[in-house]
Amino acid sequence: MVGLLLVLASIAAVVAIVGKADQRTSVYAAKDTISVGERIQEGDLVAVSVRLGEAKEEYIPVADGVPDNAYAQRLVSGGELLARSVLDTADALDRKPVGLTVEESLPDEAHVGSRVDVWVSRAMPDGSFAEPELLLAGAEISQLSDKSSALGSATTTQLHVLVDDNHMADLLGALSNEAKLAVVWNPGGGSS
Repeated sequence: MVGLLLVLASIAAVVAIVGKADQRTSVYAAKDTISVGERIQEGDLVAVSVRLGEAKEEYIPVADGVPDNAYAQRLVSGGELLARSVLDTADALDRKPVGLTVEESLPDEAHVGSRVDVWVSRAMPDGSFAEPELLLAGAEISQLSDKSSALGSATTTQLHVLVDDNHMADLLGALSNEAKLAVVWNPGGGSS
């Protein structure tokens, strides 16, 4: 009888230890990629059960729901857990997407979420162009696509880069005054 009690007590202790060690919580993960500035709603997310340990406060629990007026302040890849640090309100986002079209293709390493430098050569009165100067360093790509002409001979790259208000006037001025733009992949990803 004493042996049976010891076995039952041992089993109960093991069950308690395993149950305590497997403390899972349900948090949100992105169904698909969520771009910077995109509004985040429950339909964009899936619930996943994970063990986060002490890091669980850094993520959005499903029990709390998605906060109202939540927007992504950085790119969230599909399947990535939704960290609290990703969320912001629309008013707090300080970068806006600006569309650029360039004649050359970007390297394969340039994709949504990677960084590029934008160089500008301003038009001169004699029809020539000034020496290129760096306009945006480390601008994040928020959209990217290659377009071909109807005959397939000419290809252009269309992209949106995220620009803060401090650089917006210079970029829009260059675009509206027919300056030549060059976009260069920035593997270091640094921004100014």
